[in-house]
Amino acid sequence: MGTGAGLIVVAEDDPAVAGLVRMYLARDGFGVQTYADGTSALQAIRTHRPVAVVLDIGLPGTDGIEVCRRLRADGDRTPILFVTARDDEVDRIVGLELGADDYVTKPFSPRELVARVHAVLRRTRPADDDRRELGDVVLDAVRHRVWSAGTEVHLTATEFDLLAHLLRQPGRVWQRDELLAAVWGYGSDAGSRTVDVHVSQLRAKLGPTCPIRTVRGVGYAADDPHAADLARPADGRGGAG
Repeated sequence: MGTGAGLIVVAEDDPAVAGLVRMYLARDGFGVQTYADGTSALQAIRTHRPVAVVLDIGLPGTDGIEVCRRLRADGDRTPILFVTARDDEVDRIVGLELGADDYVTKPFSPRELVARVHAVLRRTRPADDDRRELGDVVLDAVRHRVWSAGTEVHLTATEFDLLAHLLRQPGRVWQRDELLAAVWGYGSDAGSRTVDVHVSQLRAKLGPTCPIRTVRGVGYAADDPHAADLARPADGRGGAG
């Protein structure tokens, strides 16, 4: 089986699920290594540097959230897609806040999982226009780097792609479902919280110079905070609305 699409590490303790995920990813040309516990998966990720990780939250021993936490603490930005058997929003939000790029909830369609893996990987590719600036934020799409007020900021692949998308059309208001479709590659009312969490993370990382504005009841826009004619509501940089 060809591995031209790159190596993916799958951390899943259910052998049936792991086998199904391996089969579908392999059909799409990925090399796949599966692990049944978080400790082994973490070591494999650090050793083999896969293009992406499919990570079950409920792993024995070191669980998926802790694996993600340790990777991000090490500065490892490998795209991570969480899998959870618990239909609990808290689990998903915690994972996203730690730097995961997407998630699926069991039971899931293997085709959907593969599609989401492809969507995450597309977000790691440079955009056509290589540099964007808005206020004190500078984004270099070729080198996949971002600076805020002269200090480099380390973003996940999804955070980077969301920021790049907003910066493409400053001032335009994007609805959450539009951002889901453009950045994540799918649309769902249930996924709107995903957008909110990633915006919150961007604001925390970019700090006071973050150009993202909440348009309550609609979505988000990116504005130059230094523009003299900018009319920003008092709560415009606040939480999701």
